[in-house]
Amino acid sequence: MNAPEWKHLFVGCIGSGLWGAYPFMYGIAFGRIYEAFGKNTQDPEQRDAMDDDAWNLLIFYFCIAVGVALGAFLRVAEETLSNIQTVVSLGKEDEFFERYRAAWYKPYKSAKRASQFSGMATGSMMGTIAISNAVVFRYGGYLVMEGEVTVQEMMTSIITVLITAIMIGQVVSMTPDYQKAKHAADRIFHLIGSVPHIDSFSDAGKRPSSCEGDIDFANVRFRYPTRSDIKVLRDFTLSIKPGQTVALVGTSGCGKSTSVALVERLYDINSGSLTIDGDDVRELNLKWLRSQIGIVSQEPVLFDLSIRDNIAYGDTTRTFSDGEIQEAARSANIHDFISALPNGYDTIVGDKGTLISGGQKQRIAIARALIRDPKILLLDEATSALDTESEKVVQEALDKASIGRTTLIIAHRLSTIHHADSIVVIRKGRVVERGTHQQLLALKGIYHALHKAQSLAGK
Repeated sequence: MNAPEWKHLFVGCIGSGLWGAYPFMYGIAFGRIYEAFGKNTQDPEQRDAMDDDAWNLLIFYFCIAVGVALGAFLRVAEETLSNIQTVVSLGKEDEFFERYRAAWYKPYKSAKRASQFSGMATGSMMGTIAISNAVVFRYGGYLVMEGEVTVQEMMTSIITVLITAIMIGQVVSMTPDYQKAKHAADRIFHLIGSVPHIDSFSDAGKRPSSCEGDIDFANVRFRYPTRSDIKVLRDFTLSIKPGQTVALVGTSGCGKSTSVALVERLYDINSGSLTIDGDDVRELNLKWLRSQIGIVSQEPVLFDLSIRDNIAYGDTTRTFSDGEIQEAARSANIHDFISALPNGYDTIVGDKGTLISGGQKQRIAIARALIRDPKILLLDEATSALDTESEKVVQEALDKASIGRTTLIIAHRLSTIHHADSIVVIRKGRVVERGTHQQLLALKGIYHALHKAQSLAGK
């Protein structure tokens, strides 16, 4: 157990014990009430004993109330003292206090108004319950002592009035939250009833009988909906022929990943045109479009399932035979590794693939992308997070997977794209250079500068 944990554990144990003892204490107290008011007598000594019981009950409930309040205070104090050490060690008490005060001041003003009404409602609730108890117990006891009702009749009336008072009090105390709940429910139902602009479940759109993989960007302009003031793509024009391998390079934020997201139609372009095999992507059926695309990202996400299931998840529209799954694994250079495992393809990879290495995860992700036999392959910095040895193995798998497919590569390490049919340099959302590796080096432009910088960094 970590050193700071024992305090929380100790307080939690005490709180749990007190909360567990609460029903028993309430039962004892209720029994005393029943006993006190069940005595139908005019004997002064017994009347004095009944008064003593009543005062003892008042003190008992008072102590419970004080204990609850004190417990809340001590919890706040304990949390404050246990967390102040970090701030003190940095010498930032005043700075953090000012930041804290600035952060809570605005909500404090609105919460203060709400708490006033809430306090009044809660006070009314508690007052209603307390007054009801006092009146019923006092008058009921009087009637029992006068012989007008029996103890059983009195207790029936007490329970009825008590439960009614509690219910009324709870309804009153919830009144301040009614509007908040109403607004929250309105937002939830609005969200449930809203139809997304790009609907993944829609059956509308064209479903061509085949896909060649001809991708064409023409004067595309795009801004992210949440950052409409920033132009990401500006008159972006790029043509990729079927079967070509095209690499996109450039500095961070230039629009490389955005162009890939547009091909997947995660977003719609603002202007210009984006076509696949001559059809506007917005006119194609979304399920069909994405079924033609295989994606391998920088950080592959695997499920806590077997390797077989993770590969088969690449296409959930049909059931794959073991031979098909193994063929996809061979294409991804991962079959030999899987076969050497004790459980083979039934090996569980763990949550997000934590039980295997990064290179192995990436190759399983490649096999998952290939199982659907896509015509378009999107590689988003698929090897940038790997060490040199793993990168080499994964790169061989990617090169094999690219054969016969239109492949769009986003590359950080330029050494991985020398083989590309065409390398496209993007700067501020525009295509500024295009050619083979040797052609761009001879041009001595932006690509040459990037290549030189990486070469120097690698030495």
